[in-house]
Amino acid sequence: MKYYIIAGETSGDLHGANLIKEIRKEDTEAEFHLVGGDQMAAAAGVPVLIHTSEMAFMGFIEVLMNLRSIARNLKKVKADIQQVMPDTVILIDFPGFNLKIAEYAKKLGITTCYYISPKIWAWNQKRVYKIKRVVDHMFCILPFEVNFYKQYRYPVDYVGNPLLDAISSYEFNPNFKEDNGLSDFPIIALLPGSRKMEIAHILPELVKLHRYFPLHQLVIAGAPNFDLDFYQQYIGDYPIKVIFNQTYDLLKHAEAAAVTSGTATLETALIGVPQVVVYKANPISVAIARRVVKVQFISLVNLINNYLSVIELIQEDCTARNIADELGKLTTDKEHRASVLENYEVLMEKMGTPGASEKTAKLIVKYLREEN
Repeated sequence: MKYYIIAGETSGDLHGANLIKEIRKEDTEAEFHLVGGDQMAAAAGVPVLIHTSEMAFMGFIEVLMNLRSIARNLKKVKADIQQVMPDTVILIDFPGFNLKIAEYAKKLGITTCYYISPKIWAWNQKRVYKIKRVVDHMFCILPFEVNFYKQYRYPVDYVGNPLLDAISSYEFNPNFKEDNGLSDFPIIALLPGSRKMEIAHILPELVKLHRYFPLHQLVIAGAPNFDLDFYQQYIGDYPIKVIFNQTYDLLKHAEAAAVTSGTATLETALIGVPQVVVYKANPISVAIARRVVKVQFISLVNLINNYLSVIELIQEDCTARNIADELGKLTTDKEHRASVLENYEVLMEKMGTPGASEKTAKLIVKYLREEN
């Protein structure tokens, strides 16, 4: 069967790659067509139509500034879907773009599957009615999403979280420090995100942390869609390293981390690294978000636990001084550090066990065979 998979961000690319590997086990004749990143392309052995680096725009103002690019990408993907006429379109998160594609695919009579539900429970909950109309099968990865959709009488499949798959199958490098020329000083990991706009707002604050931690080495987890020169413009003369494609190893060897809100906060918690969650964006985008977002927290760790498990520093609170204060507690205050790690244990109990990619692949293939 033909599978058309769309991921618009780096995290979606990882989950898409793992899903492709599992679909191959269920359907040995699977043919893939992709919008995504390097990991999906490698897993499927085919090039992507559009790369994630050309897709990920975060924030209301940023989206408005890139409407022409978004429209061009939509037109290109729609034309490709019509030409390929796949058995299913599998959409991974990225709702602004993917719900438009779901609507188009539905009109063509193509089965639509959504892996990793859009975070409609956070804001614009009325989108659930569009999802009910244009998405045939929804696969949720967060426990509380099942009850959210139940309120709207929309049955979904809860498959667990794919990050558990990614981390449990990852082969950690015991020689990570030596291979990357790092010293014996303890590491503070800096994860400034994977989108150009958020990095531009957050990284300038993170690099200033070097002033506060002279006995630590600060290491940035570089996003694969950028090169060293991109980061160097923010680092300047600070002795801070950037390491690409080794984020899990970096976290495994870190004493603490400053992490931009997003999937990375959950990855950091699952690997067991005490963290402070940071976020900073265009002031207008944040002001709009504060009016429409309906959740108490922004980090997945806090949302899943449903209480403040890790400190969040957002917008005007996201300063080098405030971040340094929290990292200082995480590295020197044993009780505070232990409290965060206990919160991670609660999280792990709620998250369950690995197997999301496998469960989702089995269900998708099963549904397609039943419908065809």
